[in-house]
Amino acid sequence: MTETMARIPLDPPRTLVTRLMEWYSRRTYGVVAEPGAAMAHNRPVLITTMRNEMSLARWKKLDPTLKALAVMASAATVGCSWCMDFGYWISHEDGIDPAKLRDVPRWRDSDVYTDLERRVLEYAEAASSTPLGVTDAMVASLRRDLDDAALVELTMMIAVENQRSRFNSALGLTSQGFKDRCEIPAARLGAQGTTAA
Repeated sequence: MTETMARIPLDPPRTLVTRLMEWYSRRTYGVVAEPGAAMAHNRPVLITTMRNEMSLARWKKLDPTLKALAVMASAATVGCSWCMDFGYWISHEDGIDPAKLRDVPRWRDSDVYTDLERRVLEYAEAASSTPLGVTDAMVASLRRDLDDAALVELTMMIAVENQRSRFNSALGLTSQGFKDRCEIPAARLGAQGTTAA
């Protein structure tokens, strides 16, 4: 786990809601996720966010790889290292190609993406930029391959990730070491000399 430079204490008041968030976070992620600890200073914010995140998990109109790439591209554009770290881990756990996840920050120079994935990455980056860089041509291009429901889900996931990334970045939440759990430690490589990420 990396040292945090949080701008808010990550030891919120001990309430039933805080304890429930911590239990769920440890059970699901192995640690207390720092954004949850930060939000726990405001009970309504924490509860609303938890409900929202549970609802988001039920959205299934967009291909999981496209969704993961859009979320990661949004986090990279905003510059949220916590979101990049967590996003890599959660997407890796969901079976998304690690090479695609690793190359998000340099997607233009990578050869691991399909044409549609490149258009999704471009759209996510444009929708996460200030000022907004989305064009009619970008949307028309996506609509060739995505139906309206998938396009709406894609756009909302980008907006949600902007909210997450901006919250975390503004409060100084940085990488919490999630991605490190996906890597094989050098001592365990043995004679193969390869890594899996």
